[in-house]
Amino acid sequence: MDMQNVVNADNVVVIGKANVGPADVIAVARGNARIELSADAVAEMAASRARIDALAAEPRPVYGVSTGFGALAVRHISPELRAQLQRSLVRSHAAGMGPQVEREVTRALMLLRLKTLASGRTGVRPVVAETMAALLNAQITPVVHEFGSLGCSGDLAPLSHCALTLMGEGLAYGPDGEVRDAGELLAEAGITPIELAEKEGLALINGTDGMLGMLVMAIADLGRLFTVADITAAMSLEALLGTDKVLQPELHAIRPHPGQAASAANMAKVLEGSGLTGHHQDDAPRVQDAYSIRCAPQVAGAGRDTLTHAQLVADRELAAAVDNPVVLPDGRVESNGNFHGAPVAYVLDFLAVAAADLGSIAERRTDRLLDKNRSHGLPPFLADDPGVDSGLMIAQYTQAALVSENKRLAVPASVDSIPSSAMQEDHVSMGWSAARKLRQAVDNLARVLAVELVASARALEIRTYSHTGEGESPLAPATAAAVAAARTAGVGGPGSDRFLAPDLEAAYQFVRSGALVEAVEQVTGPLA
Repeated sequence: MDMQNVVNADNVVVIGKANVGPADVIAVARGNARIELSADAVAEMAASRARIDALAAEPRPVYGVSTGFGALAVRHISPELRAQLQRSLVRSHAAGMGPQVEREVTRALMLLRLKTLASGRTGVRPVVAETMAALLNAQITPVVHEFGSLGCSGDLAPLSHCALTLMGEGLAYGPDGEVRDAGELLAEAGITPIELAEKEGLALINGTDGMLGMLVMAIADLGRLFTVADITAAMSLEALLGTDKVLQPELHAIRPHPGQAASAANMAKVLEGSGLTGHHQDDAPRVQDAYSIRCAPQVAGAGRDTLTHAQLVADRELAAAVDNPVVLPDGRVESNGNFHGAPVAYVLDFLAVAAADLGSIAERRTDRLLDKNRSHGLPPFLADDPGVDSGLMIAQYTQAALVSENKRLAVPASVDSIPSSAMQEDHVSMGWSAARKLRQAVDNLARVLAVELVASARALEIRTYSHTGEGESPLAPATAAAVAAARTAGVGGPGSDRFLAPDLEAAYQFVRSGALVEAVEQVTGPLA
């Protein structure tokens, strides 16, 4: 029976022949969890390596074992040149350019390549996987660059930079975060560089690991941000004296999208006990709230359902062994196209669309809070002395700029393709590019929601000050908890104008860290 891949109480991920899960990726990429290879994985690698050794001894050419690569696969490579072939492959393919990608991305990429090596489908020797695990455990992180992957034949350049470090070449971050010569870092950690044998260079670089690692982390981050969006939407609804009747579960049951029902339920929990909701008929009667208030569950819910689909694709890819050629369980070694990143690229682009739209509706709520003609009694721009003070006027400008940027980032990368390798690789996925822009979109969305939090919290405090009931807060207990926690986190409240950028940064950190959700759940219990 295969050992499962789990993070145990000692923060160790045990990699067997089974697939790595999303929690494993997060634990290693962000939590520096240690890695161990199970005995069955080592045995499986040894068995498949025996098949590769047998093929290497045959006179007929076998792709990746005794031939060149890509458009150069027509050349049969003699045994005395095969070690050089693998070294040359890695060195030539480590051709990335541009800014260095984040350490967590590289660690996720390495873990996922290690997962495939441990499956026994790639034909590498166990020592290759053991050395990669040792690199991760020593917190030696190869320098990987922004540009170099077309999302087909694997994330070639990023993975090649990692393989180069395994060989003791190139540059890497040490445990202290300093970039140094990889050979020196390996020597200090007591790790022996790998001398690659047949097929091993190819096996190290031929996978969708970079785009998949970024997808897994984006799913985790967006899962939190969808909950944040439900909280800030509820706070805005309350501050605008909107009605919570649109959140009734029976209304969402007749349009049975699961994400929509979850968002509506979250908002209802956050607003429970509010003394402000339902007063939309008092000062300036309105039959219905604006779409940005009334349709918040429908928009956020559609994003949630998109996230569910993306998780399904990620889970399938996490269960995959992506390489070419691949060693099948019956011993056959077959060429294939499983390295094509289309399944991952599509959902990366889909999530960027969802992130852009969620930010767009949040910005509309913020603008409504700041407009005295639509805010139902709130001061212009939530300013202390409008005219002398500008309040949150320019915070909304910043939010609008982020929303506009996310709309640009929502343009799909996966509809593009550019031929490479002398037209041998004539259709590519651009999945790495889709992943890179999604990371930016997710970060931008966190900032957009942070601005809505600043505005809605200030509006709620202004409502509290004007409330006629002495000694009694009109706010829902959960929104009151959100406002109090934001203030504790350094997000300032109403008052005369001050240097606003620190407040916005504090709100961003508060949102991104999950602290807002934690504060609200202390009142509501777990939110979806």
